[in-house]
Amino acid sequence: MKSICAIILLSLFSLNLLGQNMTGKELLAKSIKYHDPKGKWAKIKMTLNLKQDTPNRPQRLTTSKWNNKKGTFWQKDVSDGNVVIRSLEKDKCTHELNGKKFFSEEEIKKHRLECKWTKFWRDYQTYLYGLPMKLNDPGTKIYEEVKKTTFQNKECWQLKVSYNEPVGHDTWYFYFHPQTYALIGYRFYHDELKNDGEYITLEDEVVVKGIRLPRDRKWYFNIDDKFLGTDYILSGK
Repeated sequence: MKSICAIILLSLFSLNLLGQNMTGKELLAKSIKYHDPKGKWAKIKMTLNLKQDTPNRPQRLTTSKWNNKKGTFWQKDVSDGNVVIRSLEKDKCTHELNGKKFFSEEEIKKHRLECKWTKFWRDYQTYLYGLPMKLNDPGTKIYEEVKKTTFQNKECWQLKVSYNEPVGHDTWYFYFHPQTYALIGYRFYHDELKNDGEYITLEDEVVVKGIRLPRDRKWYFNIDDKFLGTDYILSGK
């Protein structure tokens, strides 16, 4: 028993020592090597079939396609009996609602059939499914200090990130597996002193075109741990 305890203590000591000698950018590089070992993300053409379950709201099925080399985006959402298709190419947006290309003001507002919302969905999908690679984007501030901590009762490395305007203003914390450097979760705050914002846990993985992606993504409020919903990858190519 004493020898086992000694091994555990030595392991924890080694991890803490490693963290003291590892910078934020070095930790990020190790995680990117795990998730995107061949460096494909920057030019990837990807399609993901997704499902979103949210308490008290209809289930949403989504097919999301993007081409990072050309900067194009296309998405189809099926929810509550409606089909919304949106696309974006060189800042030009097109939309469809249940096969129609002309909409009433009420339909535009209800289904968010505006270019600003299509750009939002492009940025949302490519940012979250592009992590941790997207942390190399311009405007991202990677803090040098790497901390040993726990996230959802799991030992991990913590990386702090913030953004320069106009890229963003939230503060993010990313959590990585202590040995593999796989991303296991993250949280963000609009105002950290208020403990607002949300945290996201990542479970299981799928490999799409050589990139390791989180299969299940669960969302919670920071302030009270209220469950908000789950995003699932059903398939990808």
